Amino acid sequence: MLTTLACAAIENALNLLLDKEPSLKLALDQVKHKTLAVEIRDWNTTYALTFTGRQFMLFNNYQEQAECKISAHLETLPELKDPSVMTQLIRQDKLDLEGDLHLAQAYSGAFAKLDIDWAEHLSAYIGDAPAQLIVEKGQQTKACLSHSATTFAGTFTQLMQDELKVAIHPLELQQFKQHTRAIKQHAAQLEQRIEQLLNR
Repeated sequence: MLTTLACAAIENALNLLLDKEPSLKLALDQVKHKTLAVEIRDWNTTYALTFTGRQFMLFNNYQEQAECKISAHLETLPELKDPSVMTQLIRQDKLDLEGDLHLAQAYSGAFAKLDIDWAEHLSAYIGDAPAQLIVEKGQQTKACLSHSATTFAGTFTQLMQDELKVAIHPLELQQFKQHTRAIKQHAAQLEQRIEQLLNR
């Protein structure tokens, strides 16, 4: 029941996005009526997305044949926003792909090229100042998360290059993970709030 509601909410959000960004329709026009199925291995379930030319249709527990099927763990899916890494992920056994690679790349490329002016869209519902504030807070959260990840990656790389026998203490790693989760949760809450404001 909850999965179906979540699926319907995501489908609604995608269709709202389609209304706000007409460029998405143009980018996906060549792949309309084709189904992209995505199997999330962690959840042992498959979702399917179809663009009809007017709207998105999202299905959960999809068992039918699809023009393209992707199978990956949840942590790998964000990497698909860059169409050029698909082949690399397949070689690394992080991703299985059956069917039309062009279809997967078309969806990935269309969503990657989106440049949404959230402040402009939100201002129609809540006014210019609150909209700008929400967008700025979202950008700060994203920048903070990105900075934390970059710092961690830089430190780890430096330690490996210097070949020092130094490992991060488990408590430090746990603290970093908690900090990262808190930032992600804050970003998710902000996204949800924006979604609610858009749906009013």
